[in-house]
Amino acid sequence: MVMLMKQRRKLRRVDVERAPRLGVIRPTSLGFRITVRLHDGQTPEDYGRVLDKLSHAWKVHSVRLVSWKPGKVTLVATLTDPLESVTIPVLSDGLLRVRVGLLDTGDPFTVDFRTVPHWLNVGATQSGKSNLANDLVVGLAPQPVALVGFDLKGGVEFTPYEARMSALATERAECADLLADLVGIIKDRMALCRRHRVKNIWHPRLPEVERPTPIVVLVDEVAELFLMADKKKEQDEVSAVATRLLRVAQLGRAFGIYLVVCGQRVGSDLGPGVTALRAQLTGRICHMVNDEETAKMALGDMDPGALVAARKISPAMPGTAVVIGSEGRWHRMRSVHVTEEQAEAAAATHAHLTPAWADLTAGTTTTGDLDLGDLEEFTAPDLEDLPV
Repeated sequence: MVMLMKQRRKLRRVDVERAPRLGVIRPTSLGFRITVRLHDGQTPEDYGRVLDKLSHAWKVHSVRLVSWKPGKVTLVATLTDPLESVTIPVLSDGLLRVRVGLLDTGDPFTVDFRTVPHWLNVGATQSGKSNLANDLVVGLAPQPVALVGFDLKGGVEFTPYEARMSALATERAECADLLADLVGIIKDRMALCRRHRVKNIWHPRLPEVERPTPIVVLVDEVAELFLMADKKKEQDEVSAVATRLLRVAQLGRAFGIYLVVCGQRVGSDLGPGVTALRAQLTGRICHMVNDEETAKMALGDMDPGALVAARKISPAMPGTAVVIGSEGRWHRMRSVHVTEEQAEAAAATHAHLTPAWADLTAGTTTTGDLDLGDLEEFTAPDLEDLPV
């Protein structure tokens, strides 16, 4: 009987809302940070569910749960929205690193292909999706990398930057051929790594003079790659494109090939190829979207809270997105506004750095196919071998 009475009292303590036990308030540049001690039976998820209520109660712009340890959670309150105005410049921040915007924490947001090799970037018209691509062009143009474009909108998206692109495909048949070239490059780099007994091109044992040029692949309107009618020719093209793009995504990191896949519409109805590709794109950027399915494809498998935040993005703040990067946590981000003219000027200024596609594909086998043995040997490169 005594044991039952103790259990009843414990349950009552859990069920009844109690005032939080607050620690010392520590000021930050945008607000304040505070540690909260949990009551018996409380978990960090209990605070995660009431962050909106806390922001209203504390009369601040937002409250985020940033860390936790047994018995404690740490909350950060932001007094005003730091994304109202983003004035920092786009910055080439080291090899394969581009600072493209600002996080809701006030910290810069950097797309780092060395840490997160492949990115999915979705958004409706005028949401800021194309602006982010402009940011990447501006930041990557002065770097010793090759840019490759897939533009199924007839080339109108990436043609202005063609001077800085080693290759540009504007039709699905061209995309299939270009992807076959990329797979051929992978096979050639596999052979290079085998000769030097390394697992990826960044390994220190690989001589610098033999290290191949990194390639960043920009794919616009990915849905157009997978849409098809009943024609046998279209089915064959879609099958070839889906298989080769997935191969590049699976093996690209080890061999210096990185993907940025963009689209207005990304849904499971486009076929299993899109779903399999999505699983390889661990970096996620979701702007305002027109349908919930696209937001789910971008964020739903990562964090349900991110999905809710993405659906609240206002059309009055173009360039705002929910991002998930190397930390595995989601943040609101707003990219720096870069006009098409500015990106075109950057591409023209650094056109002399563009590697010739013929040089990149020299000696490759462009079959578009890889043996299963090749896949097994290189699908898990050692993280410590990647550059820092």
